[in-house]
Amino acid sequence: MSRRRRAFFRNRTAIAGLVLVGVVVLAALLASAAPFDPETRTDSFRTPPDAEHWLGTDENGFDVFSRLVHGARSALLVALAAVGIALAVGVPAGLVAGWYGGWVDGAISRAVDVMLAFPSVLLAVAIAAALGGGSTGTVILAVGIVIAPPFVRQVRAAVLQVRPLDYVAAAKALGASDARILFRTVLPNCVAPILVLTTLSTGIAILDAAGLSFLGLGPPETSPDWGVMLTKARVYIQHDEQWMLLPPGLAISLTVLGFNLVGDGLSDAFDPRRLSRS
Repeated sequence: MSRRRRAFFRNRTAIAGLVLVGVVVLAALLASAAPFDPETRTDSFRTPPDAEHWLGTDENGFDVFSRLVHGARSALLVALAAVGIALAVGVPAGLVAGWYGGWVDGAISRAVDVMLAFPSVLLAVAIAAALGGGSTGTVILAVGIVIAPPFVRQVRAAVLQVRPLDYVAAAKALGASDARILFRTVLPNCVAPILVLTTLSTGIAILDAAGLSFLGLGPPETSPDWGVMLTKARVYIQHDEQWMLLPPGLAISLTVLGFNLVGDGLSDAFDPRRLSRS
């Protein structure tokens, strides 16, 4: 583990990603200290940044900075909940498909192939629309379902790699049940790829959730949500009022970039070929 840790912290892009993620997490933790309530209108409407409103106000009189930091909290909570759903669905399905094979593997794999045939945002829009849209819970469920198939594939591939190994055969010979072998013997050896995919999927979940909110399938327009902020601000692009558009757009881009860089760094750190050369 120490070699992997050293390999990760020697990766400058991974450290940059970690800093970006750390800033977003810090903003989410300190959101309650924002100068204004994110859902309370002020006396200023569409005003540029000044000493009182650091990032200006929007067309409804909401303080942009306060909504931005509360949006960080919302984005992280939605993404983590969606990834939790993906893990809860994808990991057991991948374990079962890789362990039992046959028609079970075929049925699960074909279902995954069908879901992966659609762009993730398009599939998320279809699921959210089918569920009625208009709430954070709908966004979480839609995004969680969309990002689950890669977990199924990743875990299935990891199970197929470790299933023929000697320690798995030894566990079978000792009379261990399939469930015990899968969750006590096989799954711990799949942690590395799951961790990498979890990090990368968090960035995807933030992007997909913002897309659903932008299309009006997320929380109400008064909610401090980055996607909602974007869809309300796009109307004023031609009025040279970019202070309403740039903060949420940059927040989404930099947060997704941060998680992707951290995920790439973890992937390199867990790569045995790179470790052998270090």
